[in-house]
Amino acid sequence: MSKDVKTPMLDDLEKGAWPSFVKEIKKAAKRSNTAQDLLGILERSYRDKITHWKHGGIVGVLGYGGGVIGRYCDLPEEFPGVAHFHTVRVNPPAGFFYTSKALKELCDIWDKYGSGMTNMHGSTGDMIWLGTQTDKLEPIFAELTAKGWDLGGSGSCLRTPSCCVGMARCEFANIDTMDICHTLTQKFQDELHRPAFPYKFKIKTSGCANDCTAAIARADMSIIGTWRDSIRVDQAEVKNYASKMNIKEEIVEMCPTKCISFDGSALKINDKDCNRCMHCINQMPKALRPGKEKGATIMLGGKAPIVTGALMSWVIVPFMKLEAPYDNLQGLIRKLWEWWDEHGKNRERIGELVDRMGMRSMLESTGLPPVPQMVKAPRTNPYVFWAPGEVQ
Repeated sequence: MSKDVKTPMLDDLEKGAWPSFVKEIKKAAKRSNTAQDLLGILERSYRDKITHWKHGGIVGVLGYGGGVIGRYCDLPEEFPGVAHFHTVRVNPPAGFFYTSKALKELCDIWDKYGSGMTNMHGSTGDMIWLGTQTDKLEPIFAELTAKGWDLGGSGSCLRTPSCCVGMARCEFANIDTMDICHTLTQKFQDELHRPAFPYKFKIKTSGCANDCTAAIARADMSIIGTWRDSIRVDQAEVKNYASKMNIKEEIVEMCPTKCISFDGSALKINDKDCNRCMHCINQMPKALRPGKEKGATIMLGGKAPIVTGALMSWVIVPFMKLEAPYDNLQGLIRKLWEWWDEHGKNRERIGELVDRMGMRSMLESTGLPPVPQMVKAPRTNPYVFWAPGEVQ
């Protein structure tokens, strides 16, 4: 493709107020034939009002069933640079902490074998490398692993676990998110690299209910740091905040469970009604802190609106103490996978399976006790049917 190709429709996308992906592709096109042809085929797709990408078969690297997403174009003679345009997913460090040296070695590998275009990071958490050819996949994999990196997950497998920065940077983290993420990644290597599930399974870990990984909305299993004793209150600092903000309007009236009161001098919290949402702590971090008895709430079933529509995660374990090596968490995950593997349909997420079969089947299989926190919505059916073994 000629570097002076006209792309009027793509050019129009650069005129908005927000940063444009077109601008970034054009920057890459100055040194990459792949990026040049990507501009050409995108312009053609917009002009023709159809996609020119096609599925040409499964590609990957030896020994792995995932980590590479195959993509081909249907105009290979006209746009040879994107005849193959495979995506490579690179497993990032927990918390997305990179040294400049690490980033440089990754970018050097990608410039050598691919388009040079990246996405930091995909919704699963991987570093996304956009655009390479089939014969470059094994050399990429060899150089990556030689430097201590690995591919992420793709397909019907465990997707790359991800987490917030946790205790590395955040004083409100109730669990060691990075250690949990790293431990699960190392423990479940087979499930990550060799797809054997009905569909994808995402695990995201957040240190508190602020949920900086968006786990509750996006992950099949959400691990959310919490506490189960009382919020720690520094009344002297509360008075300092009272001189700078309207505590009644900004804290008391915005509490979702109405568990806070303020009489002008002292702040009181009915901890039995508190749902640990973090709002008051976010607004008054010097005056309020999480309790000391820390652990995690385990939630299940979140997903984006693909196949049957979006689902938000719901509670299956209100409080779980999490200490390395996290055997209790790993055991629960395996029980859930066994139940899903036995009953799940092809391309059915675990949350969709719970929706279809009900909580009872999942609870019986995993041995989890039913608790009020599991209730998603009030029951609409007035009839209750008991399993024979449950009737005394």
